[in-house]
Amino acid sequence: MGGGTGLQSHLADPMYHQYARFSENADSFDLLNDPSMDRSYMGNSYMNMLELQRAYLGAQKSQYGLPYKSGSPNSHSYYGSPTFGSNMSYPGSPLAHPGMPNSLMSPYSPMRRGEVNMRYPSATRNYSGGVMGSWHMDASLDEGFGSSMLEEFKSNKTRGFELSEIAGHVVEFSSDQYGSRFIQQKLETATTDEKNMVYEEIMPQALALMTDVFGNYVIQKFFEHGLPPQRRELGEKLIDNVLPLSLQMYGCRVIQKAIEVVDLDQKIKMVKELDGHVMRCVRDQNGNHVVQKCIECVPEENIEFIISTFFGHVVTLSTHPYGCRVIQRVLEHCHDPDTQSKVMEEILSTVSMLAQDQYGNYVVQHVLEHGKPDERTVIIKELAGKIVQMSQQKFASNVVEKCLTFGGPEERELLVNEMLGTTDENEPLQAMMKDQFANYVVQKVLETCDDQQRELILTRIKVHLNALKKYTYGKHIVARVEKLVAAGERRMALQSLTQPLVA
Repeated sequence: MGGGTGLQSHLADPMYHQYARFSENADSFDLLNDPSMDRSYMGNSYMNMLELQRAYLGAQKSQYGLPYKSGSPNSHSYYGSPTFGSNMSYPGSPLAHPGMPNSLMSPYSPMRRGEVNMRYPSATRNYSGGVMGSWHMDASLDEGFGSSMLEEFKSNKTRGFELSEIAGHVVEFSSDQYGSRFIQQKLETATTDEKNMVYEEIMPQALALMTDVFGNYVIQKFFEHGLPPQRRELGEKLIDNVLPLSLQMYGCRVIQKAIEVVDLDQKIKMVKELDGHVMRCVRDQNGNHVVQKCIECVPEENIEFIISTFFGHVVTLSTHPYGCRVIQRVLEHCHDPDTQSKVMEEILSTVSMLAQDQYGNYVVQHVLEHGKPDERTVIIKELAGKIVQMSQQKFASNVVEKCLTFGGPEERELLVNEMLGTTDENEPLQAMMKDQFANYVVQKVLETCDDQQRELILTRIKVHLNALKKYTYGKHIVARVEKLVAAGERRMALQSLTQPLVA
């Protein structure tokens, strides 16, 4: 997502941030976060499944009342856990609402984080982002927690197992960390008979495996290496389940892989299930990846309903941690002139604000790097006159660096002259060299300008070198300048040595 220079460590990648702030676009944010937009999804059938799930869990607890085994290698908790304790709802999930009695994170729930994790079979562990009652595996609880085959596999590291040897245990292996990895590796070189054996066992439990912390990888691998008819039938399993899977931590990965590899007609059917829920997916930590993949892999004419949802909300999305990624995918993959015009018009109308935003700056950087020359010119002209101010701002400083890197010679000269100022004291340049963010911009100037400009700037900087050594960030410039000066002196010496002697 373009994060400026590698020297500048102050920028955090937005894909690791939770969005917890508001902006000037309050009205648009209300729309973005309005749960009523997705009310149809939270219908009675969904709540009924949750009620069924609660009853199912209650029955198991009363019947199997299994003690917690301290020191067990499986007694982890929360994300990625092989225990039922991992069945925590993801942030933003309707299951995580503290006011919903059915919520797995609600005060009324027996499965709140911090409580002792009861060990349940992997059959009940299939939904990290919330459990859908109809997606349980049908494994018999009477068989215990692990078959002797899986235990032998895990304890006997020296023996080389083959896929054919785990016949009858594929689902169990798929739900285990090491078993899942074994199946994934073997599927890459499996024979037709081996693929058929795996396929026949996973298909009845496909939906449960899709939402399993380890099982989802087996399903993804089968989408890659399964036989064409098998991939198609597996794709049909996704139909009518695309939205809940897209919002689930592991299911969203399966949906993304399917969108990459299934036939076009299946892609179109899958994408249509997101109609009416686009904004919900964009703002969801899992769903946004699915929307990005749709934009990347599905023909533009088949995702018009997705793109048109963004019109009028491009600025709001650009300042959202997930939305900013989606807008960048639109800029990369949507080539319809009308789409490009509408999206770019909204971005260019608020360049200064976006450049200073912790997420919006990535969108402006993207346009500078990948956009048309006239779009770069508009951005640079908008920032001209406030380059020093922007360079001293945490996020906008990265945008200024991109202006220097991708702007034309005339645009670069315009920016450099503004930094040098109009007096011999070079006040703007002095201030920038001492600033924690702007000093990187000065370094980028020295890196990107032509030799004539570089000599001029070095001459101006040399005057202030001793004073700069007193400042934390000024030391960065001193080190860079000393290297450049030394390199210049070596170059001059080499030139004098190679010039022919005149008689």
